[in-house]
Amino acid sequence: MYLFNVLKLTFDNLLLQKSRSFLTMLGIVIGVAAVISIMAVGAGAQDLLLSQVSAMGSNLIGVLPGAADEAGPPASAFGIEITTLKHEDALAIEELPYIVAVCSYIKGQGTISYFNKSKSFDYTGVTSGYTSVEDTSVEIGRFIKSEEVNGMDRVVVLGSKVKEELFGQDDPINKRIKINQVSFKVIGVMKERGVVTFQNQDEQVFVPLITAQKLLLGVDHLTFIRAKVDKPENIDLTISQVKSTVRYQHHIKDPAKDDFGVKSTAQALDILGSITQALKMFLVAVAAISLLVGGIGIMNIMFVAVNERTREIGLRKAIGARRKDILIQFLIESGIMTLIGGIIGIILGILIALVISIGVKYFGYDWRFIVTPFSVVISTTVAVSVGLIFGLWPANRASKLNPIEALRYE
Repeated sequence: MYLFNVLKLTFDNLLLQKSRSFLTMLGIVIGVAAVISIMAVGAGAQDLLLSQVSAMGSNLIGVLPGAADEAGPPASAFGIEITTLKHEDALAIEELPYIVAVCSYIKGQGTISYFNKSKSFDYTGVTSGYTSVEDTSVEIGRFIKSEEVNGMDRVVVLGSKVKEELFGQDDPINKRIKINQVSFKVIGVMKERGVVTFQNQDEQVFVPLITAQKLLLGVDHLTFIRAKVDKPENIDLTISQVKSTVRYQHHIKDPAKDDFGVKSTAQALDILGSITQALKMFLVAVAAISLLVGGIGIMNIMFVAVNERTREIGLRKAIGARRKDILIQFLIESGIMTLIGGIIGIILGILIALVISIGVKYFGYDWRFIVTPFSVVISTTVAVSVGLIFGLWPANRASKLNPIEALRYE
């Protein structure tokens, strides 16, 4: 009965000052919503990153230009153009014992046109091992052959969406398109694949590697190399062999002077997992600052409430209320305010995360909507704790008021 009376008095006081109560809770609402939405978005982004890398397969090794330590990616992963990696490196890697397929890649962007239809698409210069390495296949026609790579032939394989954009329902095989005004013969159309490693594979076109290097880009380096290993248990040994092979190709004797990086899919997953987790925790910590601000707001409002209700406190003490009763009353008020603010913040944060999830899915990414019970529990606990901690000082001040002086207060 005592608790019921305390809660009734608490809600009566909150309803008496609706606007002030709402503004007091607003900081908590924003803080909790920010924590919930950031944790949900962070979890979704982490899941997307890891799933995109996992989709490449567990037995792949990637070779990128630029030095890299064991715990991080090469410099080229940050968009820095490095020209040390060559197709000859891929040919040497192809000779290693546990390698079953190798593909050299060079990336570019250009205008793809067919008669009066024209659009910008990414194109990729590749070798014949692409379909084996990427575990994909053509739906119509065939893929690029080794002799077409070496002969610098002007042939092209279209992604499924590129085919639809340019040809609709027509058969594109043996038709001619232009890439940056250079004529190419269409020899195949890839099966629909979707977004892999954050790039829509259906919106790409594939041309022979050397054709892309010499004819379209005017370069002789690679963007990266991918190699498929026969069994996952041979990956570590193969990585060591790949490093030795590329060092020999680049005339490097000191491993500290490597101008390339070699990573397996598993290593890439570990690196991405560590980076995304650290970034998520950092963002949550930044969002939690708003909870601190909200707590200070609650403390200020509670001080105002103590001043406004000084005579009430004096009257209650005069008729027998103990210091503990006054302390509990004000602590419950601040705790209830933050609890209500926390619940509203949780609902708002979930809605924000849901809207972001729907938006990302609209652009073709397999984004999972993830709101963990842990994030809800921790946000609620922190919100109530903030209310109790920041409400303690004004509550303690109220409980220490002298009843005679309080009754005289104007």
